[in-house]
Parts: sequence; C-alpha cells; structure tokens
Amino acid sequence: MKDFGYRLLKGALTAVAFLPLGVLYIFADVLYVLVYHVVRYRRRLVRRNLADCLPGLSEAERRAVERRFYRNFADYVVETVKLLHISDAEMERRMTFENFELIDRIVAEGRSVVIYFSHTGNWEWAPSMTLRAARRPGDGVEYCQVYRPLRNRTFDRLMLDVRSRFGSLSFAKSAVLRDLIRLKKEGTVSVTGFMSDQKPSHGDPTVVTTFLGRPTAFISGTETLARKLGYAVVYWDTDKPSRGHYHLTCRLMAANAADCEPHRITLTYASFLQNTILRNPAIWLWTHNRWKNPVNLDKLESL
Repeated sequence: MKDFGYRLLKGALTAVAFLPLGVLYIFADVLYVLVYHVVRYRRRLVRRNLADCLPGLSEAERRAVERRFYRNFADYVVETVKLLHISDAEMERRMTFENFELIDRIVAEGRSVVIYFSHTGNWEWAPSMTLRAARRPGDGVEYCQVYRPLRNRTFDRLMLDVRSRFGSLSFAKSAVLRDLIRLKKEGTVSVTGFMSDQKPSHGDPTVVTTFLGRPTAFISGTETLARKLGYAVVYWDTDKPSRGHYHLTCRLMAANAADCEPHRITLTYASFLQNTILRNPAIWLWTHNRWKNPVNLDKLESL
C-alpha cells in the first residue's frame, strides 16, 4: 500500500510537471493567495523575523519584502514539482553558475570540495550543477547533497527522487561523514553541498556569532568535517535575476579547510550568507524558526 501511495503521488505530480512553467506560475499565483492571505502560513513568525532582522526598513518596506518572500515561496513549490519533468537544456538556461571553473579546477587536482549553501532562491535546483561540471557523475567524481530525512516516508522518497534528477547522490546528515570517508577510500572525489543555515538540532556543535543583528547559533559540524578530511570549501552566493531564473556564484572560502583556524570557516559563512540575504531579503526562507532556542552569549564570536 505504501508503494502504491508513492506511485500515485509521483504519477500525479509528474503529470502536473508536464505543464510549461508559464502555466505552473499561474498555480503559483493562486498558491500565494492561499498561503499568504487565506491560511496565513507562519505569517506571524515571518513578520517577527523581518522586524527583528531588518529594523532599518520601514514597516511598509518590510511588508513588501514579506509579500515577495511568499511569492518566491510559491514559485519554489511549483518549480520543485517541475523537476519531475524538465529538460537539461531548460534547466541550464534557468540555473546559471558563475566561476564554476573554481570547482572544476579543484576536482581536476583530485581534491574534494565542501559547498556551503542555504535556503535561498530554489535550493532544489542546485543539484543541476552536474550539467555545468566539466566531469560527469561517475567519472571519478560524485556530486552530493546532505539532507535531513522527512518524517513522512512517502514524501521523503519522493524528494530523494527529485534530488537525484541530475545524477547527484543524497546523504543523510547522520551518516554523511561515513559516506564521504567511503568515497575517499574508493578514490572518488566528492563535491558535497551542505545547507548550513538551518537551526541546529539538539546536540549539534555550534558557533555563536552576530547574524542579521542577532546572536545566532550556526551548525559547526560542516566545518569540522571539512577540516577533518582536508577538503576545499566553497560558498554558493545565490541571486534571483527574474522569475524562474537563478544565478549562483562560487566563492572560495578555504583552499584547504585543515589549514584554517577553528570556527573561521563557519564565521565566514555567516558573513557571506548575511550579505546574500541583505542584497535580496525576499529570497531567504523566513518561515524557519531560526531563533527559537536561546544562545549562550558568553560564546559569541566574530571574524
């Protein structure tokens, strides 16, 4: 029955994905009205986050950011469904990369890369990097992303299928170190993306810094892993030039994480991400309850 439910859900969404994005954006416009005006999904939390993080904006300006955020959120939903049926050519046209030669060069040297990115733009389209890379998956290199399994197994299975659309691998957060060590032992270079802007889970090691004007705990496990394995570290700077188009710029954070002082990479990531958000606040996922848990101000650090 579970397999039947999965097939039914995937079949229905795939049928929807056959529609052109121009048509899907009509659905996104309707979804925006339902989510923002009718259901008011986490609107109080979003409003509070924007007020606390962007105090320099007027209330009217923050409301404008709020509405643009919910429109982007609706776009994200239909664009993610579209991954079930989209050509490589269309994805390459809509998801562009700048300075990806940086990653190609590191891979050509036989070295692995950790990519820091975030819930900005449409992060589900980021695995299309395999279309841009000089070497394809399986050619001595694997392109991977780290994820937190969903509680609903049907949706978790569906999202794993969606994320593998362009040949990348998905590693559960709890086992990612083991998976990367396995690839390294096999002589396979890895390029792995970590969504490091999430609220730390209970027990996660953290670094506390000022982020968007607020003391904020950042997951430091990504840095620990990169330093332990001696990987290069790259930041993906996201922008949304227009509806249905995203641009990622690759910025080197560390040629070899093992050479960096502890916490330096995490603090640099927080600084880079803050600049990305302030440039276009509407493209970040403000529905995250990012500041739910109090932080230890005695551990506050800065670059």
